[in-house]
Amino acid sequence: MAKAIVIAVDGPGGAGKGELTRRLAARFGFALLDSGAIYRVLAYAVRKAGLALFDEDSVVQEALVVNMSFEPQDNGVHVLLNGEDVTAAIRTEEAGANASKVAALPAVRQALLQRQRDFRKEPGLVADGRDMGTVVFPDAQVKIFLDASAEVRAKRRELQLKAQGKVADYDLILQEIKERDERDRTRATAPLKAAADALILDSTALTIEEVEEKALAFIHEKLGTLELNG
Repeated sequence: MAKAIVIAVDGPGGAGKGELTRRLAARFGFALLDSGAIYRVLAYAVRKAGLALFDEDSVVQEALVVNMSFEPQDNGVHVLLNGEDVTAAIRTEEAGANASKVAALPAVRQALLQRQRDFRKEPGLVADGRDMGTVVFPDAQVKIFLDASAEVRAKRRELQLKAQGKVADYDLILQEIKERDERDRTRATAPLKAAADALILDSTALTIEEVEEKALAFIHEKLGTLELNG
């Protein structure tokens, strides 16, 4: 029996994966997995419990029991931790940096692997992350690697924060992005990289509409014989 369709979208933070995957999930009526949010929630729970982010054994134990869920809303996907809406709390720069730290721990990634794979259900799944097409769903029918320059990603984040009425330091954001990229690309387990059979899209000079158009063309090329809502 064929497995449910998976569209895996990997790439560094700020490349536009979140918006692209939301659009694709809505277009095809697929479920959405934001794997980055899983690590952000875990890191948040670890800090809230007073544990150290580098204490691998403690983080693994938290990973096995933490109660998290994702609820689609009109204004995006809301993330719940033990029933508490932590969507805003896990979207800060600090939360992203902490998530990258716990994600670099091999035993933690293993503990969360099956939890991510359980999101694969009919009619299909759009998975957003850094190792969706290489580790979590290596048999995904469609793999896309969305990239962009660190400078452009930092500028996007700066504008996003300012639009929210928050103080944003471009130089600091750029430094944090480069440090996170380095951790993600060089970690021993599931490093950030494009799968061999992935479409590599650079969004540096593209609008989200142009990125979506190129992604859709690739998806239909790969899944042309299947019935899709879009």
